Amino acid sequence: MIRVRDLHPWPSTEAEAVAIQERLRPLVRFDGGPAAVRTAAGLDVAYREDSAELVAAVTVLDVANLTVVDSVVVDGKAEFPYIPGLFAFREAPPLLRALSELSVQPDVLVCDGQGLAHPRRFGLACHLGVLTDLPSIGVGKTAPTLNAAGRYEPCGVERGEWSPLRLDDEVVGRALRTRRGVKPVFVSVGHRFTLDDACELVLRLAPKYRLPETTRTADHLVRMSSL
Repeated sequence: MIRVRDLHPWPSTEAEAVAIQERLRPLVRFDGGPAAVRTAAGLDVAYREDSAELVAAVTVLDVANLTVVDSVVVDGKAEFPYIPGLFAFREAPPLLRALSELSVQPDVLVCDGQGLAHPRRFGLACHLGVLTDLPSIGVGKTAPTLNAAGRYEPCGVERGEWSPLRLDDEVVGRALRTRRGVKPVFVSVGHRFTLDDACELVLRLAPKYRLPETTRTADHLVRMSSL
């Protein structure tokens, strides 16, 4: 069973949420990842139309053949407003509930969002990784919103080519091409992983499509469950 560490109360204000991110950020680790990744979890959330009600899903895939070996769906309600940079406070609570109900513990969490590629270097992948102490990475569909100092250069067009995401002259992630000529995904470390290993894993999880199968299966599950 995945245990969630009780490291903070869930906030009700923007200031409280920012303070939690600042306090937890030093807990992010960049070592201690699995020697071999056999299972990887995809996590996603969908909102019911014109409602604060949501559906959170976690799928666990066998990395060798990309088949789903476990999955959980939970219903919930967004208890925190949408504020840029504080995405985790809306979606982490239901995702943590779903993770706690898994029967197969994944070797790594692959989050549909950012990790270090975040204005305070503490995106959803960092938050979930620290609270569960599981290795985690972020794979964003769109370029992260950093600040005026955040930037990246276009990467090459071939599969596997990448360019660094920088924030204040520090590399916080990569734009990674998973298919030739298709726009990249944006990979960053969440917890207990390295950026090189994160990009290698994303390519293993995305043999045919732009997005990794972890994201695709979790997205499919929430969409089916929210109809």
